[in-house]
Order: sequence, then C-alpha cells, then structure tokens
Amino acid sequence: MSIAVAVFTRDLRVHDNPVLWAAHRAAGQVVPLFVLDEAILGRAPLSPNRIRFLITALTELDQELRARGTRLIVRRGDVTTEVERVATQVRAGGVHIATDVSRYCTRRARRLRARLDAHGIPLYEHDSVTAVPPGALRPSSGTAHFAVFTPYFRRWLQTPIRTAYPAPDSLPAPELDPGRIPAAAELCPEHGSPLLAVGGETTGRELLRAWLSGPVEQYGAHSDELATDATSGLSPYLHFGCLSAAELVHRTDLSTTGGNAFARQLAWRDFHHQLLAARTELAWTDYRPPPAPPRFDPHAADAWRAGSTGFPVIDAAMRQLLAQGWMPGRARLIAASFLTKTLHVDWRIGAAHFLHWLVDADIANNQLNWQWAAGTGTDTRPHRILNPIRQAERHDPDGVYVRRWIPELADLPGGAVHRPWRALTLAQDYPPPIVEVNGM
Repeated sequence: MSIAVAVFTRDLRVHDNPVLWAAHRAAGQVVPLFVLDEAILGRAPLSPNRIRFLITALTELDQELRARGTRLIVRRGDVTTEVERVATQVRAGGVHIATDVSRYCTRRARRLRARLDAHGIPLYEHDSVTAVPPGALRPSSGTAHFAVFTPYFRRWLQTPIRTAYPAPDSLPAPELDPGRIPAAAELCPEHGSPLLAVGGETTGRELLRAWLSGPVEQYGAHSDELATDATSGLSPYLHFGCLSAAELVHRTDLSTTGGNAFARQLAWRDFHHQLLAARTELAWTDYRPPPAPPRFDPHAADAWRAGSTGFPVIDAAMRQLLAQGWMPGRARLIAASFLTKTLHVDWRIGAAHFLHWLVDADIANNQLNWQWAAGTGTDTRPHRILNPIRQAERHDPDGVYVRRWIPELADLPGGAVHRPWRALTLAQDYPPPIVEVNGM
C-alpha cells in the first residue's frame, strides 16, 4: 500500500490542512509527522510562552488524529534528517509540507528536497499558512511585492480564496514508534506568563465559533478600545496553524462592517508574509532608512521592558505582555511607537522582546509591524509619532485598562490616571516619566 508523509510545521490542525489533505488523497496510508527542531530548540533564549502553547497544540492535534485512527509521530533532531529517516523507513511515495516565508524555512525546504531526491522521494509543498499565497499577488508595475497595504487589500478582496478542505474521516497509517510529546518544562525551564492562554485546534475552533456567533460584528467599532475585550484572541491559533486563515475568510461575513474589519487584519497578516517572502532579509534589515538614527540607551530599553516608563498606558501594555504573553494590537502599536519614536531605541530591541514574550509572534508579522511603527518599514507616513497621552485618552478614556494592569494607580479617578504626575498625592512605587512629551 502506498504511503505518504505529512510533515506538520505551522499547520497544527486536521481541518482545512492542505498538507494533510494532499497526503491523504495521494496514498493509502499517511504518516502524520512533527519534528521538534533542534535548530530552533538550541537557540537561547527560547520563548516559554510559545513552547507551552506548542505542547498543548501538539497534544490537541494528537487527539484529533487519534479520533481518526492514527496518532502523531514525534521526532526530535534536525528536521531534514528526521523526515528523511521516517520517509525512507516507510518507503514513502512522497512527502508533503507547508511552504513558509522566512529565510530559515526556505532553506529547510531546499535541504529537504535535496535529501529526498537522493532516495527518489518527491517533496510536495502546499500553501497552508496564509489565506492568499505570498507570491500570488503582484503589483501592475511588475515589482516582486506590494509595498503599500491599501492597494494590496483591494486586490486581496478580489482574489478567490482556495476551497477549505474537510478533515479526513479516517487516516490509515503504518506501524511506527510514535515517540512522545515532551512536557513544556523539558524544552524550556522558564515558566513564562502566568495568565497565558493555551490550546490547539480543538480550543481554537471553540473560540472561533464563539467569535463568529456575534462579537465579530462589533470588531470594527471597538477593536481599538483598550479596556474592551473586543478582539478575537485568535492570533496564537493562527500563528501555530491551529486555525486556517483561508477558512476564517470563508466563514467571516465580509459584507458587515465588523467582518470586513476582521478580514482586513487577516489581509494585513498576508501582506507582511508576501513582503518577507520577496525580501527575507527584512527580518532584521531596514526596509528604508530610519527617520532618525537610533540611539543606544540601555536604561530606557530596560524601563520599557519592565513597564516602568512613567507613562501609564505604555506600562500597562508592557505589564499585560509579561502577564499574558499577549496584548491587543492598539497596545502593541502604542508601545512600539513609544520605544522607537519617543525613546529613539532601535526597533530590533523591541522586536526581540516581543519575540520572547508574545505567544503569537512570528517573524513576518512581528518584525514588519515593528518596522512599520519605527518608520523603517512600509508606512507611507514614516515620521508619524503616536503621543502616548493622546493615545491613552482616545483609546482608554476612563483609565480602566491602565488601572487593570497598574494597581499602584488604582486610586486615581477616570482619565486622571494617564497623568499621575499631576495628582496631588504622588502614587507610591510608580516612577516619574522617563521623557517629556507634548500634553503633559
């Protein structure tokens, strides 16, 4: 009986998984394989939040596969070596894997193809990570990628999204040592964020059903309100591929204001993937020169990381990040602008901190969103500065968000919490502002 290997990477799901579906259609038996990549696990420091989320996602994936008559095969080591070993062991007729856009992932695919070619085993790559494949949309100018989001979004909306694949009812598999899914602490001893939300495909699909049952309708009107839980919370599940971006587009009513605003965020994610696919060096290299040269200021960077800048909206965002491994998009934007445009610290320092703590951080979205905020990316107004006080008054007018994360300011009423230095009695243990900005 023919056998195909389905290699899971950032597509840890059975529903609408082009890799798994293609392997299922191509062969009588399927080996669902995940390799704990030593090239990534050997990096220091690891993100404790993403490690914890990964382990729960693998566990839920294994449960989904068991319900279909098989289980997840887990190996640890060099990805190309382990995939080659399994593929030759079962005499696979083909190996299927998702395409990805980072320099590391493209090199991994090339190495894997060369290793498998030596055994006469074809490698099939499938678009699985984004709603629209990264190279599918090109500007009419003929350049390799869109550099401005608005025209990209117009084309994105007009582009047919591939059909969502059903989860296979059953997955016959050959006999193999399944290996085991390790505990998160075995891979990363750091505890990470105490309030981290974890889960995989099963959890993600439950959240998606709840989101589409009503809250998405308010997304356009309330997504920037810091104190309102008006975002979907689905970004970690998209990052790990527990949910399919293509399926989300199909299941979202784009004719509504909220649905269209939510789809815009999915397109923004695709936009950054197509940009990094065309220019992989942008993970750490400026897209354009910075508006002003960054300065070396370890004290300012440390205060920002710790949530001790003296600007409540910034400190609340940074403390939420440490507590939950997540924060809403508006908070990320305000915090990033403050570090790069107000403190003039290099965006790479902030991006590295986000990569360590954000459970949903990937190279494309994290790095290129940071470049956008810093003015080195694709923002058509690279010199714009988000004033932290005005942003706080606009997006947290009653100070609810700030008081939630900065208990030492809990006694300051309403919007007064955004200027604690004006209070008659200074809050104990809360630092003075690290810099001066307009509106103080």
